[in-house]
Amino acid sequence: MVRYVAVIDLGKTNSKVALVDTQTAEEVTVVTQPATVNLSGLYPSLDHQAVKAFVIDSLSQLAADHAIDAITVSTHGATAALIDATGELALPVLDYEAQEVDSLRADYDKHRPHFSDTGSPALPGGLNIGAQLYWQQATYPEQFAKVKTILTWPQYWVYWLTGNQHNDVTSLGCHSDLYEPRMQRYSSLVSDRGWRSLMPPVKHSGQLSGALVQPLVKQLGLRKSVPVYTGIHDSNASLVPHLLAQNEPFSVVSTGTWFIAMAIDGEPVELDETRDTLLNVSARGGCVPSARFMGGRERDLLKASAMASERSLDELLSNHTEPAMVMPSMVAGTGPYPRETSRWIGVCTDQDEAVRDSAVSLYLALMTNESMQLIGSAGATFIEGPLAHDKQFAQMLSAVSSRPVYISGAQTGTSVGAAMLISAPMQPPVYELVNLSLDRRDELIRYATLWQQQLHGHTRRSF
Repeated sequence: MVRYVAVIDLGKTNSKVALVDTQTAEEVTVVTQPATVNLSGLYPSLDHQAVKAFVIDSLSQLAADHAIDAITVSTHGATAALIDATGELALPVLDYEAQEVDSLRADYDKHRPHFSDTGSPALPGGLNIGAQLYWQQATYPEQFAKVKTILTWPQYWVYWLTGNQHNDVTSLGCHSDLYEPRMQRYSSLVSDRGWRSLMPPVKHSGQLSGALVQPLVKQLGLRKSVPVYTGIHDSNASLVPHLLAQNEPFSVVSTGTWFIAMAIDGEPVELDETRDTLLNVSARGGCVPSARFMGGRERDLLKASAMASERSLDELLSNHTEPAMVMPSMVAGTGPYPRETSRWIGVCTDQDEAVRDSAVSLYLALMTNESMQLIGSAGATFIEGPLAHDKQFAQMLSAVSSRPVYISGAQTGTSVGAAMLISAPMQPPVYELVNLSLDRRDELIRYATLWQQQLHGHTRRSF
């Protein structure tokens, strides 16, 4: 029986290795280190050697203290590894925030498939894998000519673990321009650019990929090899527990560097590619209307510290005329308001640090709600990831959405979801319902109304 699953969970901000007990759907332990970008090579790239060293060290630690029955991988999207005939990287793994890719954006846009086919919006930098490949092929033709296999980022690590090459539908369906989710096939771009022969077979996340290779078995100090399962795009991993447990409409908000809202069986809406909506692909291969903004990055840029106190929220909401609030968008070109320039409204000095933190939490909740409206979210909302521990974020989202909001108790919901694909738990993960007094709800709605008035010059929606 597969009980303890080691999940290699590679986010844009942090790399993690978590040991998940699938019987209880809980993390036994989590090891974390900041992710790093190499700026000294051909272009900004992900430091895969640093990740390998971290993963080996972390898995060795886990193996010394616990049984490991299986391994799988969860990573951020918009990333591909280009493998040559020797099995090594033909080119560095491009950092999707590299702005160099935009130098060929006008040319690339002539080739990219239509949004109606792929559900993949045109995004800046390398956020579309297709744009990355186009730029790499045009800029480094000799190196690109040596590419034999293009692997999605989770499957690069599965390949390193097992020696087997394939791609996963969740990463291909993550605004890559490479996949048609409704038809479940590679897009016209892949054939038109001559990349089809470079694409390995596609597997669904959670399928058996192979056994851990013997050199790693010895290096990790394991007594025997363990099975390795096909990886998954991290936000889609957050969706897994709910796909297994829920029968009614619901939404999941995955919070990390990116805040990604995903609606299951929501209201029918037409997605707006100019406002960072897209079709994701679930672990089951189904289409998932989604919307996103760079909430974790914005929180860092706004220098929000630890979770704000109830007293600071009271102070913020007590100002009924011009309370401190953040307007979108700190990261230009993304989210529901990609063309807005961020600014502070109201007085907020350095002495008001705790009040600033409360204002940031409420801003992130309001932006999340805007994103959820764009994808027709209905039913309960489940918050996963770091912001699940921010009660003020959850309270505002509950107030403005007028729907039940639940918060996860896990440190990293992606790890639990990835592990549950391998072995369903004997008991579901624990979620806490967010409760609000009527007075607090009224105060939060009054703040949200003022925020909308500042943003649009009027209130667009009654809460």
